[in-house]
Amino acid sequence: MNKTLAGVLTLLAVACGFSWAQAGDGSRPATSNAPSSQYPRVYPDLRVAFRVTAPGVQKIQVGGGDGLGKGPFDMVRDEKGVWSVTIPPAQPGFHYYWLIVDGFQCNDPGSQTYFGYNRETSGVELPDKVDFYDAKDVPHGEVRMRWYFSKVTGQWRRACVYTPPDYDWNTKARYPVLYLQHGSGENELGWTKQGRANFILDNLIAARSAKPMIIVMENGMVAARAGAAPVAMAPAPAAGRGGPRGNEAFEDVVIHDLIPMIDATYRTMRDREHRAIAGLSMGAGQALQIGLTHLDTFAYIGSFSGAIRGFDLKTSYNGAFADPAAFNRKVRLFWVGAGLAEPNMHKTAEDLHAALDKAGIRNIFFECPFAHEWQTWRYDLNDFAPRLFR
Repeated sequence: MNKTLAGVLTLLAVACGFSWAQAGDGSRPATSNAPSSQYPRVYPDLRVAFRVTAPGVQKIQVGGGDGLGKGPFDMVRDEKGVWSVTIPPAQPGFHYYWLIVDGFQCNDPGSQTYFGYNRETSGVELPDKVDFYDAKDVPHGEVRMRWYFSKVTGQWRRACVYTPPDYDWNTKARYPVLYLQHGSGENELGWTKQGRANFILDNLIAARSAKPMIIVMENGMVAARAGAAPVAMAPAPAAGRGGPRGNEAFEDVVIHDLIPMIDATYRTMRDREHRAIAGLSMGAGQALQIGLTHLDTFAYIGSFSGAIRGFDLKTSYNGAFADPAAFNRKVRLFWVGAGLAEPNMHKTAEDLHAALDKAGIRNIFFECPFAHEWQTWRYDLNDFAPRLFR
């Protein structure tokens, strides 16, 4: 192809908003960009170029998640007021990021937004060598938005519900359920928008590596209703930072509102042997708290990057681990994972795994090379889901 034709095709791609437009340096617009946006651009070696036009400001920086590297990164302005910076090679996967404009934090207009850090923020997707979370030519399930009224909070709530590819036509089938929770500062959209949980399950189910299942994703930030008595929480190690999070009522919502609504609405298998709970970071703490103190409800429990502090084999989680033989009879899977690049989470997960092994309690420990970000949790789900309901 001659250079003139290549240039014309590139301009057409830009005009039409196609994300495959590639520069001569091999860079491409990130798949997470807003339609037609050419920046951020990702290089083959995972350097990332950011660019924004803002002639009237004095300083712009790019800040972001751990996997982008040690920032913030200073942008440089040209004579037309266009600011740009290319950062060193970053980690694969999805990273939240933001612009700091004269000290004010804001979103990049070139990016789509994702709910994280308790706000809508920019995000950039960098390719990995794997494709287990990509959309492929396989049967796809659906992610449904289900509104329901919570008696615990006295408010309407929204859950995201993944139904497997055969749900609508295999009408005599009933399905096991995984309750899957996001982390602090995120919401019920995170596991599909940032985590691609639906594509992960589509691909696993198509490969017959995982059982077809329903996945329920709710917003874990559930404060107690005004005037309500405090929720009785079992003594347990903290997850993440200490102090109130505004999620005190989530356990009650799951047990008294969410599970009954899901079982009444969808064709579920309504016993503990076909019910799992897992989550990431704050959601890992919630999954451990809810799962381990309600073993009559859940037989499969997963902790993705949970900060498990002060663990005591005899007393934590109402003594769920105190009798190893009884635990092994009751719990079908206890799964703990963390990234090697999140040292605090990794150490607590590894310590818990060692303590359980020493006590003779069956458990799975999983690690991957990434930080406290969505790439770790994508890998976690890809390992966890195939182990369920076997």
